[in-house]
Amino acid sequence: MTPTRRSLFMGAAALAAARVLTPDRAYAAQAMSATADWALATADVEGDVASRALQLVHGRAPAGLSGSLYRNGPAKFRRPGGSSQHWFDGDGLIRRWRVQDGQASLAARFADTPKRRQEAEVGAMLMPGFGTVADPRARIGSADDASPANTSVHKVGGKLWALWEAGSPLAMDPETLETEGFVALRPDLKNMPFLAHPRVEPDGRIWNLGINGKQAMVWRLAADGGLEDAEVIALPRASYIHDFSATAKSLVIVLQPWVHTRNIMPLSAAFEWTPQGGTQILVIDKADLGQRRIYELPPFGFFHAGDAWEEADGTIRLDLCAHKDMDFAARGAHEVLNGVPLGHDPAELAMVVLEPNGRGRLERTGVVGEFPRSDPRRAGLARRFSLHTTGERADRPLASAVGVTDWSSGRTRSFDFGPGHVTDEMVYVPKPGGTHEADAWLVGPSINLKAGVSELHVLDLMHVEDGPVATWRADVALPAAFHGNWV
Repeated sequence: MTPTRRSLFMGAAALAAARVLTPDRAYAAQAMSATADWALATADVEGDVASRALQLVHGRAPAGLSGSLYRNGPAKFRRPGGSSQHWFDGDGLIRRWRVQDGQASLAARFADTPKRRQEAEVGAMLMPGFGTVADPRARIGSADDASPANTSVHKVGGKLWALWEAGSPLAMDPETLETEGFVALRPDLKNMPFLAHPRVEPDGRIWNLGINGKQAMVWRLAADGGLEDAEVIALPRASYIHDFSATAKSLVIVLQPWVHTRNIMPLSAAFEWTPQGGTQILVIDKADLGQRRIYELPPFGFFHAGDAWEEADGTIRLDLCAHKDMDFAARGAHEVLNGVPLGHDPAELAMVVLEPNGRGRLERTGVVGEFPRSDPRRAGLARRFSLHTTGERADRPLASAVGVTDWSSGRTRSFDFGPGHVTDEMVYVPKPGGTHEADAWLVGPSINLKAGVSELHVLDLMHVEDGPVATWRADVALPAAFHGNWV
């Protein structure tokens, strides 16, 4: 099937406007947010953050650690004439945490999107999103017009790509963080959905999906971002797909029972939790997308998966963070933005096991976990460790700790920064000269709520429970980010 803009994604122009968010609603939301001890996690940033040196407040920089941690997440939710109503809908702020010669620095810049420019012009958040309905004043000609470019950031070739999940990558300069424009991978594929969680093979080849109901575009790109192939496939059902995984040979797509059942806005209201259908897992041969297997598992929800791998006997293993349902996506992230205490159970780290005989199972660990990461050199290959956040509670929906789970022993080791911190996703950084999976630093930021600032931490993977070997402190607080990568 030859994909076209029209056949795969009609764009956000067809979205119906429902109501205007009035100033009194916006200010009420701000007042509620200010009452939460973790309000800084969803606070507004009013402008770009110029590059600045960080203060070393603990330990010292590990020898040889040099590079940049790029992270992306929403950082502008509220304007006087109308505000976003969901955590996932704020404007993307791309952060660059740099470590070089024992020193650290921070710079941040908003993605300069059509959405942000329109909304700044009128002083209101206008665009439709995951949990926000469109304002009638919104000018929308394609999905990219509504993109906040706020979910992840990858370096592809010589550019940064700020990613959303319903539109094109947005190219940015990795040094200045200046926005350069949306990426059209082929002229007839402009504005196509491109998930924020591409899977990158050890040689740099990129696989990704673009979701539209019961269809998916399978993207295959060279390491420099050049398009190698784009093919539309049919899906068994219109599940919400935020992330997927891949082994060296196969794509692994988890089809949770949160299914698109009606065309209404906001998008989160269009999905229904249907546990009677269970969770399906679709395994597709990378070499022949027509070759597929479907596994049936008990119902669970999820946002994030780790890298899958295939064992010698054909068994596929995949770590993910399982939710009992997707109420957090539908309702909870709205509450987080407005500072409302929650009663949502946090995600649990689990292992999906898919056997060659067609049987599948979910092995739960009992460990609270989200944002699973692993050694990028072993993407799609057998591995031992999963890095993840932990420490989340039902009444406090943001992590305070980092954990490392060893699948060979079943043991999880962790370090908790304490209730005065909100911990972002951390990434795996191989030690210079190290070849073993255990030779790695864990690098990532937290918000120090008491000090009112953001901090950057480095921990040793094999001694994570000992806490940071180095911590730098900024003179600003940036809200919680979603995803990023070390370069």
